[in-house]
Amino acid sequence: MRASVLNRHSKTLVTLAVGVVGGAVVAGGGFAIADTSAPRTDKQITNMTTEVANIEAYYGDTVDANGEHWASPSSNYAIQVGGIEAKAEKYLADKIKHDRSGKKAIVLDVDDTSLSTYNYEIETTFVYNATSNANYIATKTMPAVFGMNTLATWAEKQGYKVFYITGRPETQRDASAANLAAVGFPAATTSNFFLKNKVTTPSYISGCSTATGGTPACTTIQYKSQTRAYIESLGYDIVANFGDQYSDLSGGSSDQTYKIPNPMYYLP
Repeated sequence: MRASVLNRHSKTLVTLAVGVVGGAVVAGGGFAIADTSAPRTDKQITNMTTEVANIEAYYGDTVDANGEHWASPSSNYAIQVGGIEAKAEKYLADKIKHDRSGKKAIVLDVDDTSLSTYNYEIETTFVYNATSNANYIATKTMPAVFGMNTLATWAEKQGYKVFYITGRPETQRDASAANLAAVGFPAATTSNFFLKNKVTTPSYISGCSTATGGTPACTTIQYKSQTRAYIESLGYDIVANFGDQYSDLSGGSSDQTYKIPNPMYYLP
């Protein structure tokens, strides 16, 4: 099955199909590929009203008394996520059962892997804006992606170190850590929570281009894969890496990857 989504930053139309990351099949879903060809007729373009309605149906859109939109725990989205989590838990349980040597870890992305941005996306009609997003993160508590808080807490109790790697900026560290704690995730501290610094890059990240003003401009894959490599340099084996974008999962430094479904936007 194919579906259209929008590039969160450039609004590039992309398509989804089955794919791989780093030569291995990724558990959990399709593959986002940018389509740079211009449609020849309107019939080649998915009607946005229809697309939004499909997304709302998939998430089981529920509106509360305050007009806030929430995904339903009985939705097809929740069911699909639960199936991915069940496979991940079985894999993690087997790994730790047969090998308790060394330091084992899992890595979680934040937005739409750990915390659901569904209500924000509905409020903004799926058009990302850095200012509105920062205000939302500072003032509201995003719910956990169904079951991910339970899975992360369970993994920690089994002996896994939980790391978070997010594209959110350093300025959102405190609000993001508080949100994760509020919805039941293991503590996000300075030692296990990595955010993207918009001014400088850590010494363990290299090869980034230089943006206007001299600020290093790292791609998501550069930033996340090299951060995972850094975690492994500390002696950890990243047994599983969870993300809602393939850019969260590409670049190696994890034994297994799990793709959490997200039809709302695409990040290269």
